[in-house]
Order: sequence, then structure tokens, then C-alpha cells
Amino acid sequence: MTGTKERQGGPGDWSGGQIAYYQARADEYDATYSTRMDMPRLAKALDSLPVGGDVLEIACGTGQWTRLLSHRARSLTALDAAPEMLRRARDRMRGTETRFIEADVFDWEPDRQYDTVFFAFWLSHVPPVEMEPFWDLLRWALVPGGRVVFLDDSPAKAEIEDRVEAAPVPAVHRTLADGSRHVAVKVLRDPTELTSQLSDLGWDARVEAIDPFHLAGVARPKEGA
Repeated sequence: MTGTKERQGGPGDWSGGQIAYYQARADEYDATYSTRMDMPRLAKALDSLPVGGDVLEIACGTGQWTRLLSHRARSLTALDAAPEMLRRARDRMRGTETRFIEADVFDWEPDRQYDTVFFAFWLSHVPPVEMEPFWDLLRWALVPGGRVVFLDDSPAKAEIEDRVEAAPVPAVHRTLADGSRHVAVKVLRDPTELTSQLSDLGWDARVEAIDPFHLAGVARPKEGA
């Protein structure tokens, strides 16, 4: 397993810049979730998805989704690259047996396999060039018969995003309460196109709209892929 690299988030370092953004955002992350009017609907959507067994959560943040997953998992491992986020997630999950890993998922190798790999609003942070290696990693992280489950934003969110023009990867500007300005990868994928792309990568996938702004997906490796 590889730990988090020292990241400064300089020009062209999309992963480092993204990690730096979430490190800086940790103090206000939960406040953002407390005002999300769509959280009950998204939590209900999660209830309908096949999460269970030994679960790995990628990009757990402060543990907002970790908390919901813990009621359905036999064991739960939560990974994030930002130590500031993990510190809050550990506090939120105090008293549980949740295992936490600090790592940049793009540099990480799993030390075991899981029945379910889950991520919420993370796939849109995976740039196109990383899709194939990322899904190869997910295949490696699953036991035979395991599945990937995810929630994310849909292309309709593009209407309210502050896009970065001429960025090397699709990205958006993010401004925090202290006025600092950051850049994060943001690839808004259409459910039908994403289903087709995952099929080409060797996955049986079902990706559907939850509402006009969100989607949910379940994917399993194709036999023999």
C-alpha cells in the first residue's frame, strides 16, 4: 500500500491540486452537507443499491457517507488522500471498527479484496485519461462476484458549474469561505454514455438518473474480462 505523496497542487498537477482543495475545504465540508436539500433523496437512493459484505469506500471525506454505509457492512474500510478529512471522519465514526487509510487512490494498491467498493461524488473527479487504470484498480479490489456502487452528479450540473477554460483535464473553479480559489477535476458523465464506456472497459453496468442532477450506478466485472 502506498501512502499519500507530498502534493503542492502546482500547474498541471491535477491530482495534487485536487487533494490540496479538499485539504483546505475540510473545515467547511460538513457545513456544506448540512444545507444539502437533496441529501434525504440521495440517502434513499443509496438504500436501494446493493451495498453489503466487506465494503471499501473511496474518497470518504469527513465520513458523511461512511456513517450510512456502516449499518450495512460486515466490515468497512474508508480511504481518503486528505488527512484533514480523515481526522473528521475518524471522529464521526468513533466507537465503530471502521478502518481508515490515508492514500491517493491513483497511487494506491489494495492489500485485500472487498464485496463492495463504493464512492459518492468521486467518479466525476476521475479525468478521462485515468478511467481505464482506475477501473482496473477497482477490478483488482473486488472479490469474485463483487460490485462497484456509486452516486454522482449528472451533466445537468454543468449549467451551474464555474468551468475552467482550456484546462488540461475537465475542471471547475471552487472558492472557499476564506476567499481562496482552487481547481478540481469535474467530468460530468451522461448515464447512457457512461454505461457504454464501462462496457468497453469490461464491466456489466447499470447507470440511471436519480433526478435531473444526480445519477447512481452499479457495475460488476464481466465474466472472463
